[in-house]
Amino acid sequence: MTHARLRRLAPATLLTVAVLASTLTACNSSDPSGESEVDFQPGTVVRVIDGDTLVINFDGDDQTVRLLNVDTPETKHPDKPVECLGPEATEKLESLTPPGTQVGLDFDVERTDKYDRVLAAVFIEDQTLVNAEIARVGLGVPVLIEPNKKYYDEVQAAYNEATAQKVGLMDVAAECTVPAEVADAMEALTAATEAPVGDTASAAAATAAGILAALATAKAVRETLEAGKDTVRVLAIGADRTGELVRDLNIRITRGERSLASANTKATSLEKAEEAAQAAAAKAEAAKAVEAARIEAERIQAEAAEAARVEAERVQAEADARAEADRLAAEAAAIAEQERIRNLPPAPEPYIPPAAPYVPPAPPAAADPYPGYTGPRCYAPGGKTYRPC
Repeated sequence: MTHARLRRLAPATLLTVAVLASTLTACNSSDPSGESEVDFQPGTVVRVIDGDTLVINFDGDDQTVRLLNVDTPETKHPDKPVECLGPEATEKLESLTPPGTQVGLDFDVERTDKYDRVLAAVFIEDQTLVNAEIARVGLGVPVLIEPNKKYYDEVQAAYNEATAQKVGLMDVAAECTVPAEVADAMEALTAATEAPVGDTASAAAATAAGILAALATAKAVRETLEAGKDTVRVLAIGADRTGELVRDLNIRITRGERSLASANTKATSLEKAEEAAQAAAAKAEAAKAVEAARIEAERIQAEAAEAARVEAERVQAEADARAEADRLAAEAAAIAEQERIRNLPPAPEPYIPPAAPYVPPAPPAAADPYPGYTGPRCYAPGGKTYRPC
């Protein structure tokens, strides 16, 4: 019987014996092949802590057991958030080893780790190696911390099955896995770069913003792949697959950056064209406003002129009316005067005064009787003659 075969059969045998005894005596006999049989420690599951750690009662104590050669996503780490599929790994271990399950433990070179947890392979009664079963469904990855490698090959073989079937941490359908994030990032980037740029600056800018956001997501995923080499979900896909995904992302990112540059260029060009069109439209609108103002001014001027003309005509009409009224009044007055004159009694005969008697002209004044006299004069009545006084 080979050593591997013993590891499969011994737990079932041991668990049966454990029902009858609380301790197991080491078996020192050898099988026909010369290999020594392995002593298994019987125990009872108390509770599950997370996907790779549980509490088992053996040797009379409840002891924390860390599964050998397998690592699952964190759910209880004080400095880390709950990791992708960590709760699912815990649920899987709980389904395999619910409280009260009788198990067999096998140990490697080092009995405990630096956290003082017992390092062990755990078998259940149907000969299932729990360490490998967690890896078989893709919820844990093989881990080799020398010199503890006793069950590494079996865990690795189980994990190879999960990888081939793309389950667990390799499942593209599980949103939090690296393959899912890479697929989503590349799909989003492809959709963003293939989206029509549009014929307006805002549409082109929106397309560019979409590409930029998709690029940011793709670069973040790439950074996770490049910087997260020690996280379980990155270790799950393996170094070769990680390199392939990084290369694929680099190609998509390079294409996306070219598309982004093209979209930005078009957005800038369209923005300038729209600004020029807006400026031209504003200029045309201003010219239109000026023309409208001119037309309005002309209208107001024409209305004012028309109002002035109408007022002048009204004033002239009133003047003409007054003149006509005056003329008619004058005519009426003249007619009335003529009528009055016609109705006057006949005029008396003109007065002819009697003829005046003949009065001879006055004799001419006598010559100055006192030539050269310049003294006082005493005039005779009538003032025509004088005498010296």
